[in-house]
Amino acid sequence: LFVSGCRHHCKGCFNSMTWDFNYGKKFTEETEEEILEALKPSYIDGLSLLGGEPFEPENQEVLVKLLRKVKERYPEKNIWCYSGYLFDEELKKERCEYTDEMLSMLDVLVDGRFEEDKKNITLLFRGSENQRLIDVKKSLEQGQVVEWKPAIKRGL
Repeated sequence: LFVSGCRHHCKGCFNSMTWDFNYGKKFTEETEEEILEALKPSYIDGLSLLGGEPFEPENQEVLVKLLRKVKERYPEKNIWCYSGYLFDEELKKERCEYTDEMLSMLDVLVDGRFEEDKKNITLLFRGSENQRLIDVKKSLEQGQVVEWKPAIKRGL
């Protein structure tokens, strides 16, 4: 799900049209149901929130309501979020009343602004070397940033 609205305005952003809070289609109950239905098949691993900026205060209330429904219907699905805000700095300062709940429902957070001078197309799931893959559940439990590491699946 790409949300609209971002105050970071990172140079070289791949999705700069979503900086505008009014860009795109209105998020409706029909849109929400379409997302929930799209998550139904077992081959769909989860949901990713991108932007724009999911953690802009204007976006969090709607996203928390959606994430509650995703977790209720599909507790086995993972939820990823891409944010320019740093987990252990900006997001831990509780940007709004929904931030803590939203964080609690995430599995992986890719944090940090995209930095064009640190762009690296060989990185896994991120665009610049300053960005981190954070295991949110472990980080919240341990009170410090815990890096997410992909599970290695071995074939026959």
